[in-house]
Amino acid sequence: MTPEKVAGRTAAEGTEPRPGGRTSEEGYRRGLGSRQVQMIAIGGAIGVGLFMGAGANIAKAGPSIILMYALAGVVVFFIMRALGELLLYRPVSGSFAEYAREFLGPFFGFATGWTYWLMWVVTGMAELTAAAIYVHFWFPQIPQWVSALTFLVVLFGVNLISVKIFGEVEFWFSMIKVTAIIGMIVIGLGVLTLGFSDAGDTASAGNLWSHGGVFPEGVGSSLMTLQGVMFAYLAVELVGVTAGESEDPEKTLPKAINTLPWRIIIFYVGALTVILSVVEWTEFGAGESPFVHAFDRIGIPLGAAVVNFVVLTAALSSCNSGMYSTGRMLRGLATNGEAPGFLGRLNARSTPAAGIALSVALMGIGVVLNHVVPEKAFAYVTSVATAAGIWTWMMILVSHIRYRRAVLADRLPASSFPAPGGSTCSWIALLFLLFVTGMIALDPDARVSLYVGAGWAAVVAAGWAVLGRRSAAGGSGGSDRGLPDGEGERQPAYAGD
Repeated sequence: MTPEKVAGRTAAEGTEPRPGGRTSEEGYRRGLGSRQVQMIAIGGAIGVGLFMGAGANIAKAGPSIILMYALAGVVVFFIMRALGELLLYRPVSGSFAEYAREFLGPFFGFATGWTYWLMWVVTGMAELTAAAIYVHFWFPQIPQWVSALTFLVVLFGVNLISVKIFGEVEFWFSMIKVTAIIGMIVIGLGVLTLGFSDAGDTASAGNLWSHGGVFPEGVGSSLMTLQGVMFAYLAVELVGVTAGESEDPEKTLPKAINTLPWRIIIFYVGALTVILSVVEWTEFGAGESPFVHAFDRIGIPLGAAVVNFVVLTAALSSCNSGMYSTGRMLRGLATNGEAPGFLGRLNARSTPAAGIALSVALMGIGVVLNHVVPEKAFAYVTSVATAAGIWTWMMILVSHIRYRRAVLADRLPASSFPAPGGSTCSWIALLFLLFVTGMIALDPDARVSLYVGAGWAAVVAAGWAVLGRRSAAGGSGGSDRGLPDGEGERQPAYAGD
């Protein structure tokens, strides 16, 4: 779920001009209440990366996957605190691109905006793939690509309708996911302590080390799962952007970010610890949800079917969110002169139909992958999305390092929400992301994302030559968005620090 989605305002309601006269989000509602922000923040930490991707990661790493999620969770918290400091310094929509533009230069803002759009397009492919796999639980005779195409068409139609009640809908979607996973943990703990169900005789905390040890496939194999683990956390940075669009970022943003460690402990470390204690890690594999498998083993009547329905709705909700957000992202880029102008138009329902249509057309590549390589489609698209997400996170971290340097030099005001450790934790997180990139290069299946990344870099460079330079020269690159009058050109001062 994305801030672009939750920030809609209808044309009839109008918008307040931004400082400097920029009104790049005319036609959309801006602002979410604290209740929606907090639940979306929690729900953003639970997605297909956990429900589906954890199965393949468990098969590769065994019980050590819990440590991998915990390690990655610490790094993600560093990233979020860096983003939080930037957002409280200057809350602004499109924060990733805006901070990259301010602290690294116009090209990096352009590249980050488009790369973040790509990340959500590819994530949409992953969600469609996961949803198609979940359908196999009930209807194994339906080809995977047919389900993916059906969901793509249906959600496209939904996104052409008004999204006035999006915030409330996403609140309840998140509530379903949160309630379901807490229920899974409680039932799993009941199996472990009371011994009921078909899995009761073998359920034990000893399953975490009794079948080959904590690292049954070796430390190297565990580290190779990091790219898949990082994919599970991709949506978490949207909390910062959503809070940046909220009515009271000074209150909602710190609260949302500071609860992140608890969300990681409960929904990732806690859930996987319980699941791997109830069922031996050797029973899990790629292409299935470990939660569905575990409840199938527990033997609760209709338990597996209920869990499968929950994870299916979670995947479709995320894909639906991705469709809407990509349309909004393209409209923002177009308004800044960094995308073709037609992508900035709204239809009669105040929906960026052209941008959504383009995004959906590219998501259709996921349908093709489900037809050509159904067994590897999920791995391919998640690796590409992870690579795009890593770029975005790197831009956040480098921008934060530049910002801290400017604050120490008294060139910028200090944020009211400083990251612990200053820029030190950002450097640690940056080095970790570079290490994960190296792991991607060593994985034959994930390596395709680097090839795609090289091709994408060429596309972005060509796009900058056509659109970006013209935008920067004409003053429409958006670098002044959210800045006081007269400060729109201040970012180049820090580009060379």
